[in-house]
Amino acid sequence: MIRQAKGKTPRRPAPKKPSSNQKDPVGVYCRVRPLGVEDEECCIEVISSSTIQLHAPEGFKTNRNGEYKETQYSFKKVFGVSISQMELFEHVAKPLVDDLIHGRNGLLFTYGVTGSGKTFTMTGSPGQGGLLPRSLDMIFNSIGPYQAKRYVFKTDDKNGMEVQNEVDALLERQRRENNVSVPKTPSSRQKIDPEIADMIKPEEAYKADGVDEDSSYSVFVSYIEIYNNYIYDLLEETQEDAIKPKWNGGGTPVRQNTEFIPPQSKILREDQNHNMYVAGCMEVEVKSAEEAFQVFWRGQKKRKVANTRLNRESSRSHSVLIIKLAQAPLDADGDNILQDKSQVAVSQLCLVDLAGSERTGRTGAEGTRIREAGNINQSLLNLRTCIEVLRENQMCGTNRMVPYRDSKVTHLFKNYFDGEGKVRMVVCVNPKADDYEETLLVMRFAEMTQEVEVARPVDRPICGFTPGRRHRNQAFKEELSRKLEERGGPIDRDMPSVISHLVHNLPPLPSSELTDPHDDITLPRLIEALQNRHTIRQMMIEEYSKAADMMKSMLQQLDSNLVSNDNFIHEQNGKLVEKDKIIQNNKTEIERLEKRSRMQEHKIDILQKTTKIYEDDKRSLRHELETREQRLQRELSDKRRMEQRMHGVVTDTQYKWEKECDRRVNAMQLEMQNKLWVKDEKLKQLKAIVTESKTPGGRPDPPPRQTQPIRPSREERLPAKRSASPSPVPTTTPVRPLHRRSRSAGGEKWVDHKPSSSMDLGTVLQPVIPNSIQVSAPSEKALSKCDRYVLTHQEVASDGEIQTKLIKGEVIKTRGGGQAVQFTDIETLKQELTTVPRKRKSSEGKNGGRTDGDWTDVETRCSVAMEMRAGSNMGPGYEHHGITKRRKP
Repeated sequence: MIRQAKGKTPRRPAPKKPSSNQKDPVGVYCRVRPLGVEDEECCIEVISSSTIQLHAPEGFKTNRNGEYKETQYSFKKVFGVSISQMELFEHVAKPLVDDLIHGRNGLLFTYGVTGSGKTFTMTGSPGQGGLLPRSLDMIFNSIGPYQAKRYVFKTDDKNGMEVQNEVDALLERQRRENNVSVPKTPSSRQKIDPEIADMIKPEEAYKADGVDEDSSYSVFVSYIEIYNNYIYDLLEETQEDAIKPKWNGGGTPVRQNTEFIPPQSKILREDQNHNMYVAGCMEVEVKSAEEAFQVFWRGQKKRKVANTRLNRESSRSHSVLIIKLAQAPLDADGDNILQDKSQVAVSQLCLVDLAGSERTGRTGAEGTRIREAGNINQSLLNLRTCIEVLRENQMCGTNRMVPYRDSKVTHLFKNYFDGEGKVRMVVCVNPKADDYEETLLVMRFAEMTQEVEVARPVDRPICGFTPGRRHRNQAFKEELSRKLEERGGPIDRDMPSVISHLVHNLPPLPSSELTDPHDDITLPRLIEALQNRHTIRQMMIEEYSKAADMMKSMLQQLDSNLVSNDNFIHEQNGKLVEKDKIIQNNKTEIERLEKRSRMQEHKIDILQKTTKIYEDDKRSLRHELETREQRLQRELSDKRRMEQRMHGVVTDTQYKWEKECDRRVNAMQLEMQNKLWVKDEKLKQLKAIVTESKTPGGRPDPPPRQTQPIRPSREERLPAKRSASPSPVPTTTPVRPLHRRSRSAGGEKWVDHKPSSSMDLGTVLQPVIPNSIQVSAPSEKALSKCDRYVLTHQEVASDGEIQTKLIKGEVIKTRGGGQAVQFTDIETLKQELTTVPRKRKSSEGKNGGRTDGDWTDVETRCSVAMEMRAGSNMGPGYEHHGITKRRKP
């Protein structure tokens, strides 16, 4: 037979809570207690309001090399030895109390080495109240006028809160007072313990802002301790010694082992919202700060403390004071609490005083104290492990399980680290050198803790009632009492007083003592008195009936008036609704028109901007058109000037070519005539030789004298220019030819402008300008005396040689009486270095044509005449005319 595998119990799914993306880090504060002895060595120094520095004491090696090492640790805020309890509360616990009043949870615990001042920080002393009494005082200062009556809020056994009406609350109060087994709640009127008297001065009281006046509040406190990883309720009246084992009469333990048996310990449970709570823990409702602190002090006396070598009253357990604040909104009338359990909000603030970590070697613990120290250190170690795993999961993105269940401390407060409220820790340190190693571990844990982030809790939804209900209800009651007092009606009178008033109005009864059985006077008199009283009573009843009828009629009339008023009000409300509809329609129409108006204004703005853009484009195009017209006019004028200039250039070029052609023809004719003459002479000489050789013997006859050949005249022999190519066309703009005077009439006067930077090239041929005024810079005076202008300009040519340019122009008088220069020509003078050929022989010159090398011969160059023609178009310069001298054969 095959057995079926047993299925596992399905795990209950976690409730879906509203997620919050915002997270807050754990707020870690540091408080340094003063040294016990002034001469004692100190190992802690407060550097700033958020940083402390640890110095290694003398003789303590922090590493293998034995070097002195200092470490710094940063916190949210550091409190020095001179800080007061009030300043500490203002920075650390006051924000948590504000959150408690506004429906949010909070956790505050003190952590540190034994003897570092944790209990003093949490509880304080008379005149120097700690965080706990100041938190209670601030709570009741804030919600005092809005507290509900006792037992209106009632706790259930499942970490919930119920609400009941005032009648049920009154019955519950009477039942508890009559029940002897239930301990009475201490009243604030009882005498306060002198050890806790005057914990807070009146001027140091705080009050929260923004308290909801339309809600009722009740405060419940519970006080537990975690001793040897067991939970005990310190407010139970019949609690026994938890550390005492059960022994039988023979002196041996009941169980076989020596394990301690704590029969009164409590267990942790999980409510329907998956929040942890202590099951069966006593929760006491308190109505004042004194009453709440007296309840706390009653449990504080039962807390486990012991005398050790380091601390006279060392805490041997972790204590937790849980303050629950229940609040529920008032109904629509603002008179009673809303009877709806879903509207009851419960927030809690846990104030935890952790036991200090210690080393048994320093404390001198033995026996039970060793076991207590081990459990304390183990729970603190588990707290450190949970913080490390949380930090690793958040920083590294892992999903390791946090070991909350390994310790009661972490298991109880797991919801706070999962995002159920703010978490703050006060690290208490002792600056003496003996605690250096333990303080170093505490600093590392505190620095790691403030890297853990806790999700911010989501605010509870607000009920939909109109705010200000309580204030309006109180104002209505005050106004009603005032009007009843004005009308003479009963104010706060009950029924017995009215009955006694009616009894006193009846006639008194006569004496009814019977001394004689035959007395016939007393009884008839009593009967008569009773009849009179009955008659008066009937009359009073009739009067009261009439008054009641009248009152009924008045009430009916008032009801009819009220109905008519209600109808009238309803009618007026209908009219108001219609008016509101009309007003709403008008508002809608106005909004539509305003929207349309804004749209039209927007369109007008767009059109105005477009018009402005078009006008700007129009102006720019018009300006561009005018500019182009001016450019076109200039181009046309330049074109006309260019045509005139080109016409002049063509005319000059044509004239020069004609002259050049004439010169070439004349040169060819002269050359041909010379050749012909030379040939004739040679023929004549040859003829004479032949004739002489034919004469026989004797002396030949002398030849006849020949007449010399006719040479051409000088004008015929004068050749034109030697250049075989026409002169280059000047690049300057031609000007209108002017009538120039001849050289005999005085000639033209020149302004010879030679800059001071000109260089002397040492050439043989230099431009010489007669009748000129030489200046280094032109002036108006010099220009007014001359009609021509020449500028000598030197620059480096492309072959590296220096060339000289003569820039020539005419001086023109302007209409304003000044002078202007119009440039007409540019002449370039350039020096070239050539290779000198060898001298030609005379026999080579007798050959036909003449080559270009003939002009390099010294004799040939000396036979060239130079002449400067006056009135030449080229201006001052040189024109070379090569005239070959005739040589005798």
